[in-house]
Amino acid sequence: QVQLVESGGGLVQAGGSLRLSCAASGGTFSIYHVGWYRQAPGKEREFVAAISNGGTTYYVQSVRDRFTISRDNAKNTVYLQMNRLKLEDTAVYYCAADQWHTAGPYDYWGQGTQVTVSS
Repeated sequence: QVQLVESGGGLVQAGGSLRLSCAASGGTFSIYHVGWYRQAPGKEREFVAAISNGGTTYYVQSVRDRFTISRDNAKNTVYLQMNRLKLEDTAVYYCAADQWHTAGPYDYWGQGTQVTVSS
C-alpha cells in the first residue's frame, strides 16, 4: 500500500507559478500511475493531469498549456508545475496513485494541498 503526501501549495498572484510535489512511500513507486485532481469550493473534484508509470502524460484541456506533470522515480515523487495561474485554479489539489489505471480511478489518495490564486 502506498502513502501519498502533497506539498507546495500556497498563495500566489494571478500569472504566477507554483510547483506541487507528491511524495510517495510504502510501495514500489515506479509501477504506479499517478494523477492530480483538484476541488474548488462548492464544486466537484475534477481531473487535472496524470502521468503513467511509463511517463505518458494527460491533461485536462484547461491546463494543457500551463501545467506540466513529471515524475522522479528515484525520489518517489511526482510534480505538478503550474504556470500562468488563474483565479479559477484556486482549489485543494490532491494527488492519487493506482497500479492498474493510467488516468483513474485511483486507489490511493493524499490529503491535499491548498492553492489560492489572488488578483
